[in-house]
Amino acid sequence: MKPAPFEYFAPRSVAETLDLLARYGDEAKILAGGQSLVPLMNFRLARPAYLIDINRVAELDYVRPIDGGLALGAITRHYVLEEHPEIAARCPLLPRIASLIGHVQIRHRGTVGGSLAHADPVAELPLAATLLDAEIVVRGPNGERVLRPSEFFVHYLLTSLEPTELLTEVRFPALPAGAGWGVQELCRRHGDFAIVAAAAVLEVEDGVCRRARVAVAGAAPTPRRSPGAEAALVGQPLGPEAFAAAAEAAFAEAEPDSDIHASADYRRKMVRVFVRRALEEAASRVGKGS
Repeated sequence: MKPAPFEYFAPRSVAETLDLLARYGDEAKILAGGQSLVPLMNFRLARPAYLIDINRVAELDYVRPIDGGLALGAITRHYVLEEHPEIAARCPLLPRIASLIGHVQIRHRGTVGGSLAHADPVAELPLAATLLDAEIVVRGPNGERVLRPSEFFVHYLLTSLEPTELLTEVRFPALPAGAGWGVQELCRRHGDFAIVAAAAVLEVEDGVCRRARVAVAGAAPTPRRSPGAEAALVGQPLGPEAFAAAAEAAFAEAEPDSDIHASADYRRKMVRVFVRRALEEAASRVGKGS
C-alpha cells in the first residue's frame, strides 16, 4: 500500500513547528521516528493532508540531568536510553525498558516523544512514565503545559494533546538510592507488543517495604498504577506473602478488554502473574544500585 497524497514540511525549530500546527491543526501529523505513523499511512488508516517532519529540529534531541532526574528531548531515540551512561546511573530501569521495545532497527528510529504521543496502552515507555510519574511537557500557542501521565493518557491511542500542541520533553525522576526495580512482560515473540506488562519500584528499610510503585500495562485502555498493590506492600516485610497480596490486588483492579491476542479473562490472570514477577525482580535488586 501507499499513503494518500500529503504536503510535506521539514521545520528546523520548535517555533516553526508550532506555526505549522497552528496553521493546519487537525489536518496535520507530526513525523518523528515514523515507526507507528508510517505503517498507518501506508494502510491509509491515517490520511494527514500535511506531514510535519521534526527530525531536523535539533533542539528536541538531548539528554539532560535536572534536579537529580533526567530530561529527555522528544526526538531522543530509544537506543539512547539503552546506551547513555547518565540514564543508567540515575534511572537504570529506563535502559531495561528501552531494550524491550521492538527490535534494534525500531529502537534506532523510534523516539521517546513519538511513543508517548502514540499512546499504545501496552507500549513500554508509557508504562515507565506511568510507573515513575514522569512529567510530560507540551508546547502550543498558549505556552507550555506540564502533564502527569494520568492527565496525558486518555484512552486507547488517545492523549490530551491538542492539535496545535507539540510534545517537547519528558522528565523522569531518578530512582531513590538503594531502591529495587523490576520490569516483566508477556509477549508471544521477542519484539512484539506485550499482552500484559508490569513494572515496580520498591524502597525498603530493614527488610520492610516503606514505599512502593506498581504499574500495569494491558489491563486497561491506558497504563495504570495499582494503588491496591502498592497499599498491600507498604509496611510489610518483603516476601512471597506480600507479593501474592499485591498481585491479587492488581488482579482485582484490572479492567482489560478482549482482542485478537487475548481474552479479558486471560489478561486479568496474567496481571496477577506478572505483577508478582516484577515484584520478585525488584526485591532481588534492593540495595544493589542497578
